[in-house]
Amino acid sequence: MILVTGATGLVGSHLLRRLVMSGQKVRATYRSSIPQSAISAQVEWVKADILDILSMEDAMQGIQQVYHCAAVVSFNPNQKKQLQHVNIQGTANVVNAALDAHVQKMVFMSSVAALGRIRQDVAIDETMNWTPETSNSEYGKSKYMAEMEVWRGIGEGLNAVIVNPVIILGAGDWSSGSTAIFKSAYDEFPWYTEGVSGFVDVEDVVTAMIGLMKSDITAQRYIISGANIPYRSVFNLIAKGFGKKQPSRKVTPFMAAIVWRLEAIKSWFTGKSPLLTKETARTAQAKVHFNNTKLLKAVPSFSYTSVETSIDRICQELKIKYQLP
Repeated sequence: MILVTGATGLVGSHLLRRLVMSGQKVRATYRSSIPQSAISAQVEWVKADILDILSMEDAMQGIQQVYHCAAVVSFNPNQKKQLQHVNIQGTANVVNAALDAHVQKMVFMSSVAALGRIRQDVAIDETMNWTPETSNSEYGKSKYMAEMEVWRGIGEGLNAVIVNPVIILGAGDWSSGSTAIFKSAYDEFPWYTEGVSGFVDVEDVVTAMIGLMKSDITAQRYIISGANIPYRSVFNLIAKGFGKKQPSRKVTPFMAAIVWRLEAIKSWFTGKSPLLTKETARTAQAKVHFNNTKLLKAVPSFSYTSVETSIDRICQELKIKYQLP
């Protein structure tokens, strides 16, 4: 029996579908309502919150493998307390419940933000960690501290592997998360930056996580990154996939600095999350490269899907999902 937390998110939902389709017995947590999907009836759903240790202990009963994907992803500095509470304490609760239930293994989905991704002079690899100088977000700090809870669990006898995906491309909710870049391109958002980052297909993330779970590997962390590509190139590919105009207006660092400050003021008055923050403005301008060789060496049968192929498929999936022309 396999337990998946965060099963309604982008990675969690794709992971759930893959596990069910392969014939695995899967239990998944939910907080408010069971999501409606083609595979929901084949999943054992249990109401549980990672902040509620008692419900997590109940959910962990009879479980051999755990995929911990539940987290808050936000670059809004006003959500600092929620990020710390859910990502750090929630992960500590999952680790403790897994130890008490004597599960065989856990795969924890972290993020490259935990590695300190503002390093423009060197490729980022798994030996690096978050520091105030190399990270610009509370989210990155919270994921780094969450990893510390997993390492604590490993020290107490838990077999676990940590994965650090880059920006994940997938057909999720395009009103939030990384899938929002597809909606921006569909709406013909005219601006682009000269930043560079790693991108990876959600299906590749799922394949890597399952491969690491099935392996004898433990006490390791792995960057999951298909390719290092300029943001502009990614937007151009998405625009092409939707048959839309490509962005043509460059955002300068000075312009971005003005916009995030205006958004901060607007957010203060409206109470809504800003569309751009100091953190996301800086990240969008940074030219960051990730070293993905460790995973390829650890799982020789694994290979990445090209970004072009991924974006073409995801555009088609989103057209169907949102009934786009």
